[in-house]
Amino acid sequence: MLVPDYSAAGIAVRQDLKDCHALLLHHVTAPGTWWTGAERRAIAEESRLATTCSLCRQRKDALSLNAVQGKHDSTGELPGDVVDVIHRIRTDPQRLSRDWFERVVPEILSDAHYVELVGVVTMMAGMDNFARAFGVAPFTLPAAKPGEPSRHRPASAKPGTAWVPMIDVTDADGPEADMYPQAPFVPNIMRAMSLVPDQVRALRRSSDAHYLPVQQIPDPTARRTIDRMQMELVAARVSALNECFY
Repeated sequence: MLVPDYSAAGIAVRQDLKDCHALLLHHVTAPGTWWTGAERRAIAEESRLATTCSLCRQRKDALSLNAVQGKHDSTGELPGDVVDVIHRIRTDPQRLSRDWFERVVPEILSDAHYVELVGVVTMMAGMDNFARAFGVAPFTLPAAKPGEPSRHRPASAKPGTAWVPMIDVTDADGPEADMYPQAPFVPNIMRAMSLVPDQVRALRRSSDAHYLPVQQIPDPTARRTIDRMQMELVAARVSALNECFY
């Protein structure tokens, strides 16, 4: 498994973070539930390219993104309408809307393809921002893994108040029995990804390393090197700077 290079960071990086990044890099380039490994790697590459895309930058500066027309800077590996979805999620999340989503799904993507795409795009954003904060080069993406998507759609996923069907905590059984932590609290952000259970499992691993294990999130006394109040201040500020839609 490819190990990211932290040598330029100048400070020690915890082993659990190293293990998490190696796992996530493998995850985004392996066959998923609805996308192949090659497609997922292409989504990851587009997620990175979006941050320097000239069209995205112009749209970001415009009062209305519809006022700016053009083509995205792209690798050309994915259809143009899929590229637009990736770039918008990565660079302009605060202007995503239900109307926009209902044009994307099902005209461009199925709801399950969309959820998996969101998972890959946001995981790349997290890893890229980590590397930038530590002053190291973006982590190298490994080669795409061969194989076919599983195409497993959980029978317990149901429509509700969210844009996509989700699995309720009380309905997580059978193949999904291990998806949520054995705790009374499950963050809605994890439930939002539950149409593609493997994305929830990867998100849990990411939370364990970058933030807190899910079971500890309700505990105001939980801490790492800094205390919980400091953690939440940093998290809120970073989320605001990243214009986190959620």
